[in-house]
Amino acid sequence: MKPWINYHHLLYFKTIASEGSIARAAETLRLGQPTLSAQLKQFEDTIGVKLFERQHKKLVLNEAGRMALRYANEIFRTGDEMLAVLHDRLVPTRTHVQIAALDSVPKHLTLAVVQAAYKIGDCMVTVLEGKGDELVRELALHQIDLFISNYVPSTHEARGLYSRSIAKVPVSLCAAAKFKSLQAEFPNSLAKAPMILPTAHSRLRDDLEHYFKTAEITMDVIAETQDTTLQKFMAVDGIGIIPIPTFAAEDLIRAGQLVVLGQLPGVYEEFYLVAAARKIENPVSSQIMKSFHL
Repeated sequence: MKPWINYHHLLYFKTIASEGSIARAAETLRLGQPTLSAQLKQFEDTIGVKLFERQHKKLVLNEAGRMALRYANEIFRTGDEMLAVLHDRLVPTRTHVQIAALDSVPKHLTLAVVQAAYKIGDCMVTVLEGKGDELVRELALHQIDLFISNYVPSTHEARGLYSRSIAKVPVSLCAAAKFKSLQAEFPNSLAKAPMILPTAHSRLRDDLEHYFKTAEITMDVIAETQDTTLQKFMAVDGIGIIPIPTFAAEDLIRAGQLVVLGQLPGVYEEFYLVAAARKIENPVSSQIMKSFHL
């Protein structure tokens, strides 16, 4: 028998996920904790998927739970819109565009894509972040409209997907002002200097390691993270030097919080828009896919 969704159970799941615990969700819903816990278990049993994991006595959404929460948020948002339309409070003219990006994609680029959406037409934009394989899967299932990435999905992942390069930009080495003396004799001055790099297996990390190995410059990697926002925070705090597309650090450079030490010849970062083929296209995301360029 095909499982069906009990929308009361879906609301309970959404509230638990949003509140972060059964105890707080029980207060919000004015239900007893044992009752709510039993309802969550019944919901998971009905759909045949576990949605939470226990970590240090806390309930944490797993991958299936995060996906289910996105659906739940959209379902209840659509329900609220339906009630508003039925009571003549809203005319449903806005196109909903769901844009996902890797955390390694500069927020400036994500913002530029969002701004492009608003220029195309009246729309409501949802911006999501996640892991590459998870977002590619959701894109293939039409759960999101566009995926901003710094790599092209593999042939195995990319069935039914198509991509387009939207930017190929030089990478600058940036740091707090206390490292400004390294501008002299750059890039040899970077030998043994503290570096904050993207995690292993990223294309930029591979290109940086190849450059430094070829130039016979020994790096001192003191931290690694894919999150470009965290990279900038760490650099501003004086922890180390970060490789970053210049456009993604322009505001901090203008404010004097970061200085550009130099650029490495031949080291670039390329960004892509990825979409899934659809019979019925989202008009806004379709136009972005055709024409957007940084």
